[in-house]
Amino acid sequence: MAAADEDALYCDLAETYHVFDWDALPIDVLARLASGLRENSRIRMKMSGLNVQTDTMLLASIADSTSLLTWFNSEAGRKGEGRPPSMVDAILGAKKAEGEALAFDSPEDFEKARREILERVKHGD
Repeated sequence: MAAADEDALYCDLAETYHVFDWDALPIDVLARLASGLRENSRIRMKMSGLNVQTDTMLLASIADSTSLLTWFNSEAGRKGEGRPPSMVDAILGAKKAEGEALAFDSPEDFEKARREILERVKHGD
């Protein structure tokens, strides 16, 4: 963890455990403390490649779903015009050409792509 970002690890240990002099602790104690850092600590997020916390992604997903449901029930939605932008895509930095759509040859292809996307989101790729 220290090799990935020493400053982030130092800040997390100081914030969580009030450890300001990690040289005073045995390495096995430091390792145990580091492994106990929460999922959204600076170093754990950096090591997993995530730039956004899970709860933020869930809230963005809920907002996207609500926005789409409202749009589907509008006149513009019935015509397929003016689809609202996705907050999840904006957070992840996804770029899609205007009018470009994903298509799949089978339900299996869709499920495979879905699993790959969820894995990338989970691992922050």
